[in-house]
Amino acid sequence: MAEKNLVIVESPSKAKTIGKFLGSKYKVIASVGHIRDLPKSKLGINIEKNFEPEYISIRGKGDIIKAMKKEAKDAGKIYLATDPDREGEAISWHIAYLLNIDEKEPCRIVFNEITKSAIKNAVKHPRMIDKKLVDAQQARRVLDRLVGYKISPLLWRKIRRGLSAGRVQSAALKIICDREKSILAFVPKEYWNITAVLKNEGKEKQKQFSAKLTEYKGKKITVSNKEEADFILSALEPKGFIVQKVEEKERTRKPNPPYTTSSLQQDASNKLNFNTKKTMLIAQQLYEGIEIKGHGTVGLVTYIRTDSVRISDEAEKAVNEYINNTFSPDYLGNNVYTNKKKDVQDAHEAIRPSIVGLHPDEIKESLSRDQYNLYRLIWSRFIASRMTPAAYDSVSADIKNGDYLFKASGSKLRFDGYLKVYNNRSEEDEEKMLPHIQEGDKPNLLDLISEQNFTQPPSRYSEASLVKDLEEKNIGRPSTYAPIIATLIERKYIIREKKMLKPTELGFIVTDLMETYFKEIVDTGFTADMEDKLDDIEVKNTEWKTIVGDFYKTLEKELMVADVEMEKVKIEDELTNEICELCGKPMAIKNGRFGEFLACSGYPDCKNTKPILSKVDVKCPDCGKDIVIRKSKKGRAFYGCSGYPQCSKLYWNKPVDKKCPECSSLLMEKKTKTSNYMCSNPECGYKE
Repeated sequence: MAEKNLVIVESPSKAKTIGKFLGSKYKVIASVGHIRDLPKSKLGINIEKNFEPEYISIRGKGDIIKAMKKEAKDAGKIYLATDPDREGEAISWHIAYLLNIDEKEPCRIVFNEITKSAIKNAVKHPRMIDKKLVDAQQARRVLDRLVGYKISPLLWRKIRRGLSAGRVQSAALKIICDREKSILAFVPKEYWNITAVLKNEGKEKQKQFSAKLTEYKGKKITVSNKEEADFILSALEPKGFIVQKVEEKERTRKPNPPYTTSSLQQDASNKLNFNTKKTMLIAQQLYEGIEIKGHGTVGLVTYIRTDSVRISDEAEKAVNEYINNTFSPDYLGNNVYTNKKKDVQDAHEAIRPSIVGLHPDEIKESLSRDQYNLYRLIWSRFIASRMTPAAYDSVSADIKNGDYLFKASGSKLRFDGYLKVYNNRSEEDEEKMLPHIQEGDKPNLLDLISEQNFTQPPSRYSEASLVKDLEEKNIGRPSTYAPIIATLIERKYIIREKKMLKPTELGFIVTDLMETYFKEIVDTGFTADMEDKLDDIEVKNTEWKTIVGDFYKTLEKELMVADVEMEKVKIEDELTNEICELCGKPMAIKNGRFGEFLACSGYPDCKNTKPILSKVDVKCPDCGKDIVIRKSKKGRAFYGCSGYPQCSKLYWNKPVDKKCPECSSLLMEKKTKTSNYMCSNPECGYKE
């Protein structure tokens, strides 16, 4: 029997997809992410030996490593096909170490999309592991470990257990806190808008239009109060409006470039209401491959971690043909896009559909609703990026009344262009074409509107606006934004309030301490400069340990000062409405080794504690107490009576406050293609 070639990827779903493409001569297995990393129980960096990482095999990966070594021993050739980025390169490097693969062995294969042609082409062109990419990843990992494992214990001792600091996390938190401080310090200012509603004399069928006051004696005017507004209204001559200038021109709107990781996260948040974590999860599914009826398993989109707007020549050709054939040559654009940063960020293509011809509606039945919506977003944005700009006929008019100047404007869509497939028009773009007016016209005044307004404070960050700001400030990388936001929420440094991110008291306290004792860590300029230095490892082959060493000199001095000077901060416990059944005092939320729990606020006189249980607004049908969410010993969530152990009623699916019409048992959520609920009585079988 001929030896099989071994291909190692990161995820089982990707292994399944690639295995179908390569056939019986290849064995495709998954490492299931990293297999070696720094130990969790200690720093794992030998500072005295020039910051040498002390990698160990990750606990729980023993069977995977054993199977990998067995398959490698019997393989003809070994191909390492982890993700085409720094993280993927490092995983391949660690696998090569465990399998004793020579550093000069061309064992590394990369591909930007999981399609049959891309995979087969990659296998034909293996290369050596890129040590520059590996070192760039190692530098980030070591820096993040130094910050996290050196500062976090200090926060535990000085503030409370469970807190953490991070190289990018702490800078992101400061940005959110700074915005909240601006909101709290904001003092609104009054201003007035004055609008004239006009209509040309003697033109009965012509519609009325509005013109806004903008200038006085050739200078921009700001109306600050009602007295000023009333004075202007009295100074205007009702019959004194005259059209001074009319300007007609064509305005075009160019389509946006195809998605990068951050622009996809922003658009998915704004258009689909996805948080960043959900966007990356669904995008990963689309990238790794989905069983499509009539097509087999297909990786629907290209690699999802990229800062580039570039696309391949093959993709350009395919999309041009599609636009020509589906619409017409009039819709084929010639748009040129450039990356915000060159070098590292251009390592991959933009996020685009792998197969242009797979229209979202044609494969809708093979996708979940979320997969369909995100694929449609990616597909339409990519097609639109190669189409002609939308063209508008716009008209603007200057209308004088004595020393006052009013401006009116309007536009009308003349050619839809890329809007045919991707609509990003705002309310301001809606058609508001002015009626036909010309210089010298003296329109009649129908109404003068004086409207009071107040300046508004800056808005809180949404996930989309935070991602945009982090990218613009060069803090972190798009692939890290989702876990950063998740960590800030998990640590209770921020909360989501009406879909916006609001810092908590704890978030402010931690940020203030970090600003006082670890200024560089939270400084956006320093953090951005560090990102550039880390990129230089990859681009300019800078020695990574030198960058880490320079950083650590500053960190070490700050740690010594903070350990001596940082005073213990008292944080008041959060009291709940729950009353201690032993002494009658309110229960408070406490943080412990295993997370949050309830403890009596009368401690130390009363030492009553209990777990925090989330209610589901359903009463137990047996005893009338609340049904709460619990976890089994294996970590699986289930729904049980809060009266346990006296009442042992439980459900493995979420119960709802609705009874089965056939047996009167509670219904449970159980979504299938044909139903949303099922009876909790296993002998009933009712569904709806």
